[in-house]
Amino acid sequence: MYNDKSAVYSIPEGNLLEGSLPTAKERLVLAWIELRKEELMADWQLAIAGQTVFKIEPLK
Repeated sequence: MYNDKSAVYSIPEGNLLEGSLPTAKERLVLAWIELRKEELMADWQLAIAGQTVFKIEPLK
């Protein structure tokens, strides 16, 4: 977990909604969102339906 800063991103658009990250970390987050967008959106639908979400692989 990155403890110094945190951020919240919109998954569909990849927009920063709140907080901040160093530029290099932000690029990694945006790349991960792009690669895992379908999984993230599927997990979001499960979460808002009160169901268990699936683990999503980290960026390697």
